[in-house]
Amino acid sequence: MVLPVTHTPPPDPRLAVEIPAATKARLGLDDTRSWIVVTEINRFEWPGPDLRPIPGDPLGRNAYGLLPAALFNEGRTKWLAAYDASKISQVERSE
Repeated sequence: MVLPVTHTPPPDPRLAVEIPAATKARLGLDDTRSWIVVTEINRFEWPGPDLRPIPGDPLGRNAYGLLPAALFNEGRTKWLAAYDASKISQVERSE
């Protein structure tokens, strides 16, 4: 299970965590603003058809790297608050 990332600004900032530009650059992501959505859990097989390899990675890896502890903890805290408020939905992604 993972929390999804989107380029769409959240309607309520309390229900998402913006990924800092420096973290996106370190992970090799694009420079468009992105948010971790804390109200949705995507469930799928790992590894499986829902994962995409990192573009240009000769080994075909799909793990971009770790989040900084502070960012992870902010996401965890917001997810737990959303869970306690019954605002979480689960989406099955694998076929």
